[in-house]
Amino acid sequence: MSSEMLPAFIETSNVDKEQGINEDQEESQKPRLGEECEPISKRQMKKLIKQKQWEEQRELRKQKRKEKRKRKKLERQCQMESNSDGNDRKRVRRDVVHSTLRLIIDCSFDDLMVLKDIKKLHKQIQRCYAENRRALHPVQSYITSMIAQLKKNMDENDKGWVNWKDIHIKPEHYSELIKKEDLIYLTSDSPNILKELDESKAYVIGGLVDHNHHKGLTYKQASDYGINHAQLPLGNFVKMNSRKVLAVNHVFEIILEYLETRDWQEAFFTILPQRKGAVPTDKACESASHDSQSVRMEEGGSDSDSSEEEYSRNELDSPHEEKQDKENHTESTVNSLPH
Repeated sequence: MSSEMLPAFIETSNVDKEQGINEDQEESQKPRLGEECEPISKRQMKKLIKQKQWEEQRELRKQKRKEKRKRKKLERQCQMESNSDGNDRKRVRRDVVHSTLRLIIDCSFDDLMVLKDIKKLHKQIQRCYAENRRALHPVQSYITSMIAQLKKNMDENDKGWVNWKDIHIKPEHYSELIKKEDLIYLTSDSPNILKELDESKAYVIGGLVDHNHHKGLTYKQASDYGINHAQLPLGNFVKMNSRKVLAVNHVFEIILEYLETRDWQEAFFTILPQRKGAVPTDKACESASHDSQSVRMEEGGSDSDSSEEEYSRNELDSPHEEKQDKENHTESTVNSLPH
């Protein structure tokens, strides 16, 4: 072979080798005989799509947060400018009267929650802290049993929590910090109804996001520790579509609102989200009585037992109508409350 033909031969050989390698790679990527690609379930596919959308909207969320901060800043500036005596924000803070009531978030249920629920609890605690800082009657706030997953999540996602003011964050259990006779555990399973708040006491809120997997757990813990317990008087003032178990921040905010207004009904309807379908108990009773009478007229004078049974069936047959009625009651009630 001549020296002139040698470079061309080498180049041709290299091209053949590259083609051979590419073919081998394609062949290796093809599923072998007898092998099947693992199918992705609809649920997994939805999760992947949701995750992708979340990532794509990251910048949009960031921009919205910036706009919200700017709007809040402008609102504060307008509020300061509207003060007739020209004083600044400190004038508003002088009206704040600190309550001696102690409010504890018990985070000793860490091992019963998955990471997703730990993150929800973290958000609820952030909300409690923020609301207490801006309240007219802020309470003595505690977070106890601050260990394990919750502390790790807060360290990773909210490093500023170590600089929080006017709050006691402790790794110890609340029973090690407060005298037993001063403690009252707030739990919806308690048979005791709380009528008034005793500002010399320490009220405990269970820091548990469990989607009703551990019913009666906080009540059991209070009983085991020999601690007094009670539930908020929700049933005396409110009729709800959903269960009476409230989020940590909702309980916290209701107590703050009650300290300001001294009115349980106003506190409930100011704080409870609309999705709970809350209506005043007297309105709910009037609605139930009216519907029962209508059923009796249609039935031609049936007895009370059968009319109640029919009313229950009507609730199941037309949930949209019932929901709309309750939303209308809620809207009219909330609009009538002072802001």
